[in-house]
Amino acid sequence: MKMSRLVAFSSSLLLGAVLALTGAATANAASSVLAVDYVALGDSYSSGVGSGSYDSASGACKRSTKAYPVLWKNANAPASFAFTACSGAVTGDVTAGQLGPLNSSTDLVSLSIGGNDAGFADVMTTCVLQSESTCLSRIATARSYVDTTLPGKLDSVYTAIRNKAPAAHVVVLGYPRFYKLGGSCLAGLSETERSAINSASDYLNAATAKRAADHGFTFADVAGRFTGHEICSGSEWLHSVNWLNLGESYHPTAAGQSGGYLPALSSAV
Repeated sequence: MKMSRLVAFSSSLLLGAVLALTGAATANAASSVLAVDYVALGDSYSSGVGSGSYDSASGACKRSTKAYPVLWKNANAPASFAFTACSGAVTGDVTAGQLGPLNSSTDLVSLSIGGNDAGFADVMTTCVLQSESTCLSRIATARSYVDTTLPGKLDSVYTAIRNKAPAAHVVVLGYPRFYKLGGSCLAGLSETERSAINSASDYLNAATAKRAADHGFTFADVAGRFTGHEICSGSEWLHSVNWLNLGESYHPTAAGQSGGYLPALSSAV
């Protein structure tokens, strides 16, 4: 197994900074940095749904030039970059159709996955359109799925990634809490529903973090970075219900990708 190029990458950046401060850096110092081979997998939170500027070639996957994988690529100039994340993806979609670019040379992998398996879209549709009791019941069903079924599905994805990219540093990104409780929203869901949805997001993140850790992967929590920017905060980094484009509802805006997800990935690398 080769030495991690991420370690070399960070060390080279530090050395370059020191040399520059002492006046010893040359114009070609950047060429000494050992670049990274990066593959970005996952669902709509990784493809960038909600942030606009979609690559037409990605079709229904809606990969955005403002998604955090592209922003990280632009800032770090990896040796290679493959972006296969896709809107609507569940765990089986990742293993069946997204792992092609992975190989023994891959240094960095990022992904968010599991929310669609747990029924994220149906939970939000139920809560928006039906009664509070029906909403809470649907959330309870999703939490049960996270307990009983999701861990095995995550294990399958994580094992497949490790088998194809044995030397890679894998960063699993979580999901934000959707609502600021006691915030500025005067209509829509009840405070009880908003609290239950936030709690379910934390529950999903905790389960995902446990499975990631058991596979030796790094879990990057984004909930803290979205604090103060939830729906009802007055400074939202998440779309609420968008009746003109329902697919973007409850997804990060461009600011959520750059201010929430990108720093989470950068700090985990």
